Amino acid sequence: MEDAREGREAPLAGSAAYLEEWLRALVATPGLTSIADLDAARRALLEDSLRGVAIVKQFDGSIVDVGSGGGVPGIPLAVSLPARDVTLLESNGRKCDFLRGWAPANVTVVQGRAEEQSIDCFGVAVAKALAPPPVAAEWCLPLVRPTGAVVLWVGPSADSDRVARVAHRLGGELDEQPPGFLVLRKVAPTPEGFPRRPGIARKRPLA
Repeated sequence: MEDAREGREAPLAGSAAYLEEWLRALVATPGLTSIADLDAARRALLEDSLRGVAIVKQFDGSIVDVGSGGGVPGIPLAVSLPARDVTLLESNGRKCDFLRGWAPANVTVVQGRAEEQSIDCFGVAVAKALAPPPVAAEWCLPLVRPTGAVVLWVGPSADSDRVARVAHRLGGELDEQPPGFLVLRKVAPTPEGFPRRPGIARKRPLA
């Protein structure tokens, strides 16, 4: 199946209209976003997600959106990169129901926590508004195989040095830092003892 899709990097037909419908449903569904204004949601949830397409395209393999919520950034990425298999990982069952209703053909929805998943298997892990960047790095890096990458959407106050220390302990290293992003490359398998069991990373961050 992957070979059959090779080279298909153009967005799905009608993708702009599809994403607009998804965004309207996201804003209208209670509990998915605190943004009530559609124009503000378009900027913060849709357009900001699409800024990551060029970065994610630099790395091969399947994509996992960790803590996908209502599908941000996973659904815009999946629609824009139809040749890529995308997993939307979300622990909340109600949010997973919403995701299944809007998942494109190249998307799989998985209910669960990052710490409970198989390690060293995805090509790229992405996260937007998941947790403070050091914690997001700890949750995402174990999911990625060596030579893969983690792409984090971050704010201007993100402490890149602290994220780099976390990455080093998990077989990764800080790579490029495009405005609004941190990119971590996985250079070695996940060390023994990681990921830590659910709850520990939330109480005691690595750095």
